[in-house]
Amino acid sequence: MPQSALVALGWDEDFAASFAPYAVTGHLPARVARVDRGACDLLPSSGPTRASVDGGMLAVAAADPLAAPCTGDWAAVWAWPDGRATVAAVLPRRTAVVRAEASGTSRGQVLAANVDTVAVVVSLAAEPDLGRLERLLALAWESGARPIVVLTKSDLVSDAAVVRDEVVAAAPGAEVLTLSAVTGDGYAALAPYITAGRTLALVGTSGVGKSTLANRLVGHSLLATAEIRGDGKGRHTTTHRELVPLPDGGVLVDTPGLRGVGLTGAGEGVERVFTDIEELAGDCRFADCGHEQEPGCAVTAAVEAGELAERRLTSYRKLLREVAWQHARTDARLQAERRREWKARGKAVRAAGVIRP
Repeated sequence: MPQSALVALGWDEDFAASFAPYAVTGHLPARVARVDRGACDLLPSSGPTRASVDGGMLAVAAADPLAAPCTGDWAAVWAWPDGRATVAAVLPRRTAVVRAEASGTSRGQVLAANVDTVAVVVSLAAEPDLGRLERLLALAWESGARPIVVLTKSDLVSDAAVVRDEVVAAAPGAEVLTLSAVTGDGYAALAPYITAGRTLALVGTSGVGKSTLANRLVGHSLLATAEIRGDGKGRHTTTHRELVPLPDGGVLVDTPGLRGVGLTGAGEGVERVFTDIEELAGDCRFADCGHEQEPGCAVTAAVEAGELAERRLTSYRKLLREVAWQHARTDARLQAERRREWKARGKAVRAAGVIRP
């Protein structure tokens, strides 16, 4: 794979500038395609490589799990004379799709890094869950990437245009595309998002057609697919996150179906999803209006007038409460870590005999 292939994978002057100190020491640049069992599959200029993670990088990741190599990262790699390779460092990320860990802790999990566009994939085979869509869009906006919505399986419904209008109302600022893997309709609209050097990530629940979409973009059956279950729910076919080069340029990141998506950001993503409510809130009588029972609330007035769906306001409140809860958990964790650090320092000082217990 020549150096120009790195450019097709997203390498540019900014990443080259971040990599400059490692180039001096003889490291090589590579993009992380997949991470599993403590090792990374890389796409360097010399071709696909399997690499371990060196001790320094492991120590960094132990202190901050978000710093561990993940799919989409650009890494500084050391190539050993015996053919082995190790990831020595991860370059600063331009964007990062981060969700709260399934364990419910305040720490996050990076799903993909250095993504240009996050496609929230929704199936038209069942009535879209607009609340879940709004949650996924908040995750996408928070990443720093550009969100779009991809409605799949349009050949299975007769009212795709009507459903699309409902989705558009729940996704302000995001382009909404309608596709069919059977007929091929709508796929041309994805072309601007998969040009050379750009990265498109697919997110969504199981069974919405992510793997089918990915296979069509890649040009062959790279990823397994499965039929929808009898109860209308999807089956998990993608079990890991993987970055795949596309034949006509650009790269694709497919992710496993997300059963639950917790938010970890500062709330900017929620604000971007609910710009209509944020604009209404500017006309509330009180600057700190909670949009509940306060007098002069422009938001609740819009609901009563039928100008704003009550479902949308309920979703907005729910996501804001979750963000506030995550902030509280994060603050509590940081305080606990500081207390442990000071206790450890105190023990070290007393053991040195500087202060008598």
